[in-house]
Amino acid sequence: NIPLSSNEIDTNDTIIKSKIHTPNFITGDIDGDTKIDSIYIVKGSKSQKYGLEIILANGKKDYLGMGKNILGRGFDDIEWVGIFEKVPKGEVCWNNTDDEGEIIMPEDVKEENKIKLPNDAIFIHQAESCGGGIIYWENRKYHWIQQE
Repeated sequence: NIPLSSNEIDTNDTIIKSKIHTPNFITGDIDGDTKIDSIYIVKGSKSQKYGLEIILANGKKDYLGMGKNILGRGFDDIEWVGIFEKVPKGEVCWNNTDDEGEIIMPEDVKEENKIKLPNDAIFIHQAESCGGGIIYWENRKYHWIQQE
């Protein structure tokens, strides 16, 4: 989990909206202020790696990826993303794999391990294979929920 910060990117980097992802942007109320925020898949010109540019309605910009580790997940590039969608506020989600990578069946998830999304969230996933997650904002930090 990382605090919100627009200092996550080199200020000399040029941010380019992705031309290889469709869609390459979604909207939703990520920060819970009831105003619509915009989320883009972008590429950093220096790293040549993809990430997310989150533009909050108040004008603040946050960046994940583009050569910087995404929420401690061990990857810094999201070129692999094939599914990019908004997950609505109130949806109940959970990490659906265990520490060994085995799928956890919904009936095996304890209630205390379920997360009711406090705001709209971002779903990124590989299109034709397993792997991805949900990125959501709570307590002024981005969090990750593993999805396969």
